[in-house]
Amino acid sequence: MDAVQKLAAAQLKSEMPVIRIGDTVRVDVKIREGERERIQAFEGTVIARKGSGIAETFTVRRLSYGVGVERVFPIHSPNVDKVTVIRVGKVRRSKLYYLRDRVGKAAKVKEKISK
Repeated sequence: MDAVQKLAAAQLKSEMPVIRIGDTVRVDVKIREGERERIQAFEGTVIARKGSGIAETFTVRRLSYGVGVERVFPIHSPNVDKVTVIRVGKVRRSKLYYLRDRVGKAAKVKEKISK
């Protein structure tokens, strides 16, 4: 089991920014269409983080034409090209699943004001 952990630790990305719950992030994902490859941006609020080590994932939620869309991204995936933090959110929960039931301004997360 120790060899598996060493192999997993060698594959971890070290240049990942600090992603916290409530942050608004832009995730650039590599999309393969046939033989071509392009980068697609997905911007939304981080509502959950799960797992640890190489199996760690985070869930991003956004509203698209009035419909809630959630995507789960593995943090250390080669398909995740870049993660950019746009806004830092002020939350007191580790999972923001309650945002699924909210609409409009109630579904927003307050911005953390740094001193």
